[in-house]
Amino acid sequence: MNILFIADPLSTFKIYKDTTFAMMREAQKRGHRISACQPQDMSWQTGHKVNAKIQNISLTGDAVVWFKPDSARPDGLADIASFDAVIMRKDPPFDSEYFYSTHLLEQAEREGAKVFNKPRALRDHPEKLALLEFSQFSGPTLVTRSAADIKRFHAEHQDIILKPLDGMGGMGIFRVKQDGLNLGSIIETLNKEGAQSVMVQKFLPEISKGDKRVLVIGGKPVPFSLARIPQGGEVRGNLAAGGLGVAQKLSVRDQLIGDTLGPVLAARGLLLAGVDVIGDHVTEINVTSPTCFQEIFDQTGFDVAAMFIDALEAALKG
Repeated sequence: MNILFIADPLSTFKIYKDTTFAMMREAQKRGHRISACQPQDMSWQTGHKVNAKIQNISLTGDAVVWFKPDSARPDGLADIASFDAVIMRKDPPFDSEYFYSTHLLEQAEREGAKVFNKPRALRDHPEKLALLEFSQFSGPTLVTRSAADIKRFHAEHQDIILKPLDGMGGMGIFRVKQDGLNLGSIIETLNKEGAQSVMVQKFLPEISKGDKRVLVIGGKPVPFSLARIPQGGEVRGNLAAGGLGVAQKLSVRDQLIGDTLGPVLAARGLLLAGVDVIGDHVTEINVTSPTCFQEIFDQTGFDVAAMFIDALEAALKG
């Protein structure tokens, strides 16, 4: 099977923790061939199919020079639809260029490509707003452009978290406690005088035990989550913000969340999703480039990448 990974530059991968690398390694282990490109390598022209400038690679097993060109397959232009599977793994932010990439990939689907996660599903599930559909699992949450609404929400809940809708890795997240210190300034920073929407959530003290990443693959939850525990006085558990990742078995509530959301997301073409859970509450549903495969494997021995490739192979047969 020929698999195309659309991702960030290969030179930026930190392979000891990179989930896309873990997918590639498992795919090659099974005899599948690997190619890679970036979203900006894709193009379309009237009378032609969506194509891209492709790197055909093989993994070396070396920790430094971790890939090499596949001499049997020279690099060059290739139709996206010529691959057996296309894995969209470009990291956020979900900006205009990401949005346009999903349209190119949707055209490639019309030409016969099998894309995971499905481009339309990526567009339809903004990672912070996706929880609106599953509000039975969310804590008190407000999405608004109104500074007055945010202040009312704070007056009601006293201790709140504010974050931009397009943030990633914990960027732009603020906590405002009962004293309301700097609330006005934070609102101005995030909503830019009403020009941008803000998500506001009641602070969940269970964050001290970790912001759990519950991975859902092929509609089924991985039996272990990665609890990302804030360090050094931080309120953010994100690994990119210095959080400590601790793998743990799913709680009964985590399992219920995964079992409930999984089939819905899978039916829409989301082969992989990362559901973020604090305590008993869903805070985000990540679909662009969910991570934590290697951390879970390293700590528990459960091979998340193998579960993913199993699901990919099953989806292609189906």
